[in-house]
Amino acid sequence: MALFITEDCINCDACISECPNNAIYEPDQEWSYSDETSLSGTVTTPSGKEVDADEENEPISDEFYFIVSDKCTECQGFHDEPQCASVCPVDACLPDPGHEETEAQLLEKKEWLHGA
Repeated sequence: MALFITEDCINCDACISECPNNAIYEPDQEWSYSDETSLSGTVTTPSGKEVDADEENEPISDEFYFIVSDKCTECQGFHDEPQCASVCPVDACLPDPGHEETEAQLLEKKEWLHGA
């Protein structure tokens, strides 16, 4: 499953550079699917939704760092464990029960984001 950042986040910035998918953003920051991925133009997400990868989307939080679940792969294919959770000093990076995914789905998402 994707991870999310709880309101316990202290905005320390430790997680942002650890994410291989650029799925973590600062509070009140717009985001796009194309940010540091191979996506561009109109694409279909692994869940079947058609999106403009270059479009700037509204921030998910204006108070603390946030993770875009469509870009989070729990670091599958990169690391043995989610790096944001491993560096978070307040344990604010947790599994998101609203986005349960299998390892195979997470690896498919990695391929979608970065190519084979």
